[in-house]
Amino acid sequence: MGSRLTIKGGLVVRPDGVSQGDLAIEDGIIASIGDAGSGDETAVLEAEGCWVLPGLIDMHCDAIEKEVEPRPNTLFPMEMAFLQFERKLAGHGITTMLHSLSLGVGLSLRGEHLVGEMIELIASMRKERAMIRHGVHLRYEVSHLTGFGLAERLLEEGLLDYVSLMDHAPGQGQYHRPGAFERYVMKNQGVGIDEVAVIVEELQERRGRVDWSKLKALTARARAAGIAVASHDDDTVEAVERSLGFGATVSEFPLNLETAVFASSRGMGVCVGAPNIVRGGSHDGNLKASEAVRKGVADILCSDYHPASLLHAIFGLEAEGVPLTQAVNMASLNPARALGRDKTIGSLEPGKRADVIVVGKIRDIPVVRYTIVDGTLVHATRDIG
Repeated sequence: MGSRLTIKGGLVVRPDGVSQGDLAIEDGIIASIGDAGSGDETAVLEAEGCWVLPGLIDMHCDAIEKEVEPRPNTLFPMEMAFLQFERKLAGHGITTMLHSLSLGVGLSLRGEHLVGEMIELIASMRKERAMIRHGVHLRYEVSHLTGFGLAERLLEEGLLDYVSLMDHAPGQGQYHRPGAFERYVMKNQGVGIDEVAVIVEELQERRGRVDWSKLKALTARARAAGIAVASHDDDTVEAVERSLGFGATVSEFPLNLETAVFASSRGMGVCVGAPNIVRGGSHDGNLKASEAVRKGVADILCSDYHPASLLHAIFGLEAEGVPLTQAVNMASLNPARALGRDKTIGSLEPGKRADVIVVGKIRDIPVVRYTIVDGTLVHATRDIG
C-alpha cells in the first residue's frame, strides 16, 4: 500500500471556492477533498482554524542574488547559499521557485561569469535532491551583446523554464527619473560616482547596438521549446506592442495603469510584485499593484525580491476586498497556467500533484504551519496557537 496523508478540518481554498473539510493525499497526488475518513495507514495533519492553500508558485524572484552576495563584493559559496535559501522558501509556502538570474546590467551574479555556474547548480540540485521545485527564469538585458551563446546553450540543454527581456537603460522604463539608474548601481554594486559614470556610458553605447533580430530569434527558440516569454517594465502601449512582437505572453511590472490595461486587453498575463502590495505602493512611485488587481488588469503575483511578501500579499488583497480565491489563484494557478504547468500543479484539485501549504495567523499575520511538496512534508512549525 502506498503512502497516505490527510490534512484534516482546514478551510480548503480551491480555484473557485472555499470549504471546510479534509484533503487526502495518496502517493504524492491529491486524492480527494471533503470527508477523507480515517484509517490506520493514514498520517494526519490537523488544520482546524487554518487555511489549506495550494503551494505558491513564484515566477520572478531575484533574492538568490542577495543570498550569494548579501553585500557588494562579498560572495558566499553558492551551494551553502542555495541550500539555506531553499529552507526559507519552504517556510514562506513557496513550493515552486523560478530563480531569476540576469544576463546584462551589473557585476557578480548579473554577469555571465557566475550566472552559468548558478544555473548549473540549480539543475544539479533538482536532480539530486530538493525540498521544493526549482527552476530558472533567465532575464536577458537587451543591451547585453555577448550572452546569446550562453542563452542558446542553456535552452539547448533544457535548463531554462522562463525567459524575459529587460531594458534597464538610464532615462527610460524603470529608470526614467534622472539619476535613478546611477543611484541603484551605486547602492547595489558598491561603486562610486566615477565608476558608475563609466558603466552608464558603456551601457548607452551598447544600447545603440542592440541586435533586435538576435533577440527575436532567442525568444522564438524559447517559445518553440514550450518556454513562456515575458516583457519587463513596459511603460507605454508601444512598449507592449514591441513585447508582443517578441512573442511575450506575460507583462511583468507595467509601470502605469494605462499600460497594464492595454497589456491585459491584448491577452497578456500581467504580473505585479507582492512587496508593492504589502508596502502599499511602489518604492519607485510607479503603478500601485493593488489598484491594478482591483481593476481586474493584474492576474499574477510574484515576490520580486522578497519571498516572504508573497503569502502576505494574498491576505493583504483579501483585506482590501479581493476574494480569497482570486488572490490565491494569482500566486498559484495563474502562474502555473502562464508556465504551461496547470495540468499538474497550481491548485487543490484531485489528480494534481500534492503541493499544499497550511497557513495560520499570529497577530493577524499569516504564517505557514506546514509545507508539503509532492505529498512529502518538508516544513513544519508548532508556534501557532
